[in-house]
Amino acid sequence: MDVLNRYERRVYSQNGEDGIVEEIFSRIGTTNRYCVEFGVGDGSECMIKNLVTQHGWSGLAMEGDLNCCHKMAADYAAYPQVKIKHELTTKENIARLLEENGVPKEFDLLSIDIDGNDYWVWQALSAYTPRLVVIEYNASFPPPQKMVIVYQPDFKWGGTTYFGASLSSLAILGTSLGYALVGTDSKGVNAFFVRRDLLLQSGFPERTPEQAYHPPRYGAVDGGHPRQYGPYLEI
Repeated sequence: MDVLNRYERRVYSQNGEDGIVEEIFSRIGTTNRYCVEFGVGDGSECMIKNLVTQHGWSGLAMEGDLNCCHKMAADYAAYPQVKIKHELTTKENIARLLEENGVPKEFDLLSIDIDGNDYWVWQALSAYTPRLVVIEYNASFPPPQKMVIVYQPDFKWGGTTYFGASLSSLAILGTSLGYALVGTDSKGVNAFFVRRDLLLQSGFPERTPEQAYHPPRYGAVDGGHPRQYGPYLEI
């Protein structure tokens, strides 16, 4: 077990990400306790809920499904410090959406889970420097395989292995944006990237994709999703 995985603990996250996030911030500190998550669903099982409801954070949540947004707005009525927006995020609009909603250039947590264009929207946010980035990776493409789906602004995940990007491709992107990969959750869903200037302070070593990788331990087919081949880039 990697050192990061010792801290896994689920409060509201899909797996044990809540505990990992808490531990990282206990080491690197916070700037403004502000979080941004898109692909938040109805807000019941997401990365920011623990921070907002248990630790008093503020932030921005965006989701492409209108019914999910309505449910989240009702459930989070007691937390007006969170903006909830019905938005389909693309690489063309993501920076504008953050600017329009008053997101500071430096904030604490960015969580990306849109089951598709995750790589492309993170790439489009080079002007923003969150302390920690949590992003879904496609564990069906183990290191050293590079895989990023061909960009389609209206991409919708079909429940198969065709989505997102491999851990190796995300690690390369993270490096170009100034981030160090420090691990993944043990179910093979999310990768954790600490801003490089905070790496020493975090006490976590930078990991290669091979060291950080966990295989897909979700779903019923080969531990993951039904296999689908589609156009992708090896970047």
